[in-house]
Amino acid sequence: MIPTVETVIVPPLRDLGDGFTVRRALPSVHLRSVGPFVFFDQLGPIALTGDQALDVRPHPHIGLATITHLIEGAIMHRDSLGSVQAIEPGAVNWMTAGRGIVHSERTPAALRGVGARLHAIQMWVALPAALEETDPSFRHYPAHELPVAEDRGARLALLAGAADGMVAPVETASDMILAELILAAGARYAFAPVHVERAIYVVSGTIRVEGQDGGFGDGQLVVLKPGAEVVVSADTSSRLMLVGGEPMAERRYLYWNFVSSRIDRIEQAKADWREGRFDAVSGDDEFIPLPPEVPGARLA
Repeated sequence: MIPTVETVIVPPLRDLGDGFTVRRALPSVHLRSVGPFVFFDQLGPIALTGDQALDVRPHPHIGLATITHLIEGAIMHRDSLGSVQAIEPGAVNWMTAGRGIVHSERTPAALRGVGARLHAIQMWVALPAALEETDPSFRHYPAHELPVAEDRGARLALLAGAADGMVAPVETASDMILAELILAAGARYAFAPVHVERAIYVVSGTIRVEGQDGGFGDGQLVVLKPGAEVVVSADTSSRLMLVGGEPMAERRYLYWNFVSSRIDRIEQAKADWREGRFDAVSGDDEFIPLPPEVPGARLA
């Protein structure tokens, strides 16, 4: 049988302090992107005890769209457009940065000090070059508006794009797939080769990919061969994220929270944030300063 896996990314578990841990699957030294997905983090799971809380102070973005997919807990989103929205499990909150936006993400007041749990996937999608300077926007899609298919122990929640005859209502700037797949032990799912670049991220559980020796477990990003017919089976109850899309036509540069096809545009964004030229987040006066320059460092 022909192998169907191109490579496997095993992101290290990083301790951010105060009990927070993160696995960063993209970008990595082995792979910069999968389709338009240029950033992929798993935060937690964590039980917020005592005075623990998520407090990501206001910070800027350009040239991308952000998606925060919650598995457990809640996050309060605020941005420089005036958006105030609770992010809850199953919903899609799609923030297009375009020419520039500032936002914060914090634990809601009602969940502080009560032992709430937090588990999230955070992703960035690079915008097509022609849309990098589009106006910023924010859209919220409640979970009940997103299509779901269930069959013989497999549950697919389509968060963006199209799959299995379903089309998500989420407005995207490029063709892609983003879905959460939950498999009961022994269940199987066929991941169709609709897009050139595809990957499966194992949030939890143990899976096998037909045509490939061995299994894959927690925190691994399994990158699939283009055009391969892929069938996934679960050894244990498993939660997966499916991502994919077409290769980007131009190289993307990443610096801090900025993504662009142009180095000079990132330099401009750095100067704009340093000089306070981004719009502010109403009701949230804190901010994250620009990281110090590292001598000899080059943009990713």
